[in-house]
Parts: sequence; C-alpha cells; structure tokens
Amino acid sequence: MTKEEVCACYGIPPEVLDECERWGLCDAAKAVMEGWRYDGHDLEVLGMVLTLHDAGFEPDDVETYLRLALEGPATRAKRLRMLDGRRAATLAAMHELEERLQKIDHLRYGTRREDGDATMKGRIA
Repeated sequence: MTKEEVCACYGIPPEVLDECERWGLCDAAKAVMEGWRYDGHDLEVLGMVLTLHDAGFEPDDVETYLRLALEGPATRAKRLRMLDGRRAATLAAMHELEERLQKIDHLRYGTRREDGDATMKGRIA
C-alpha cells in the first residue's frame, strides 16, 4: 500500500507515517520511486505507534519503545518500565482532573443554592 492508501484506509495521519520513515522502522527496501510501500508488518508497527501516541507517549519515547520492541524479549523489562511510567503519569493527571471536577461541582452546588437561599445573596459562591 502507498502512504496515501494507508492514510485513507486506516485513518493514520501522514505525520505518523513520516515519523516512522524518519526513524527507519519501515523496511527501507520498500522505498520505491513513487514513495514508500507498506505491508502487513509495517501496519502492525504503525498500529503500535498510534497506540503509543494515544497513550500519551511523546514521539521520542515512541521511537525508543519501538526500537526496544524490535530488539525482542531481552528488552521486556525496559519496555514495562516505560509503560509503568506512562501509566503513573496518566493516573496522576486523572487525579488532578477529578479534583478539578470536585471543585466545579462544589461551585455548581453553591450556585444552585443561591436561588432558594436568601442568605446567600451578596456572598461569593
């Protein structure tokens, strides 16, 4: 498949394909005059790239993770550390968002009470 076909069929942004080409993670032998040709293995790699991006990995970390994965089972512990780190960061971000929601809900509650509580007039809620 060509770059355009992969983008259209799988909804993969061209920037993601460009990253993979820059990293050399797609077989260079598939580069032909009219552009890259992607096969099933490349689509698996691209799927992993999208998953890592969606999980919040930065492009440099995506490249590092993929290079480790291509090295095989010996890098399993390193990859798990990367995943554990991203998971911890995601949980921390979720906790922060939950705290924001609690504050918003508190303000909403106070604002709703204003209508039925004359003592709230003139107070900040």
